[in-house]
Amino acid sequence: MNQPTIVRTSTAEVYDAYVMKNYARPALTLVRGRGCSVWDDQGREYLDFTSGIAVSALGHCHPVWVEAVRRQAGELVHVSNLFRNPLQGELARQLVLRAGPGRAFFCNSGAEANEALIKLARLHGVKKAGGEEGRCFKIICAKQAFHGRTLGGMSATPQEKIQKGFRPLVPGFTFGELNDLGSFADLVDDQTCAIFVETIQGESGIRPCSDEFLIGLRHLCDQNNLLLLIDEVQCGFGRTGKFFAFEHTGIMPDAIGMAKALGGGFPMGAVWIRENAAEYFQPGSHGTTFGGTPLACAAALAVLHVIEKEKLLENVTANSGPWLQELQKLGAEFPQQLLGVRGKGYMVGLQFAGDTAPCQAALREGGLLAPGAGGNVIRLLPPLIATAAELNRSVEILRGVLKAKA
Repeated sequence: MNQPTIVRTSTAEVYDAYVMKNYARPALTLVRGRGCSVWDDQGREYLDFTSGIAVSALGHCHPVWVEAVRRQAGELVHVSNLFRNPLQGELARQLVLRAGPGRAFFCNSGAEANEALIKLARLHGVKKAGGEEGRCFKIICAKQAFHGRTLGGMSATPQEKIQKGFRPLVPGFTFGELNDLGSFADLVDDQTCAIFVETIQGESGIRPCSDEFLIGLRHLCDQNNLLLLIDEVQCGFGRTGKFFAFEHTGIMPDAIGMAKALGGGFPMGAVWIRENAAEYFQPGSHGTTFGGTPLACAAALAVLHVIEKEKLLENVTANSGPWLQELQKLGAEFPQQLLGVRGKGYMVGLQFAGDTAPCQAALREGGLLAPGAGGNVIRLLPPLIATAAELNRSVEILRGVLKAKA
């Protein structure tokens, strides 16, 4: 018997009827974007400092990116990794030029990139132990970390809201205090194979590793034959004014997980692994159907081209200092509400005294979109193209919201 057709009159109704409820229901329906702005289905414009959660590094619909994707979509979209495609080789070359001698692997997301890092650590542990029976498989991560929602990434993410309902998790993860080198050193034993950290913890409230801590981790790994694995999924690709955030310290990791801004809006992840460790992966040990397609690589190469041609690293460096100073002034003006400002470049966290949901709603009403994070923090993640005027506009919207709540 045929079921009666139910007509849904709005996107919100369609979401309520058919979309999984693993996200809180969105407050807006966005239909168009250009540069640092998006428009909802009512025609209202917003300054988008969400950037698709640090994905849209070039802003929305950058003409160079759009043309590269459009052109490639009409030429060759997908062939799988059973065959070479020239754009994947060129993208690998470009990443190696920026990261250092090594090799690249392409996947589809930050979670997949981090899963590859976990597998790399296990392979290193096998070599370090002289065989699988040696059981050298422990990875030290940081408390409050977020490395994704696969079983491996979740196991490396010591947050109850992420892990609840999915135990038993993957064994072998231990956790030290961020920026406390001693707490990491105390966890090293003969079963440890790697240390795995975000250069800047994003989902936990914009918590950067100190230079001294990262340098200390590098020495700790060298002394104990451990791999230093760096998660740059959110903080990489120019967000801090350097191509990789760890470059501010001068260290060299053994492997880097990346995604988000890499594709500029097209789903893509990648891993860079230093030359010797890259040899751990051999045919059959890891793979993906969709990783590194011609279309994805065309999108990523366009991102790299625009970052360089439009000097976006310099843009972030020049504009972020004055912007951070203005945000810190807000903290001084409204100390009962805004408890602190932290971060680097175009990756900033605002620590509020209470629940951030009302403030986010007020900012949205004022024309600014900004995502939340852990610990009563609102993130500001402007596109790398954001101008000083757009940054100043964000400050004024924030000031208006804080004044109204004072």
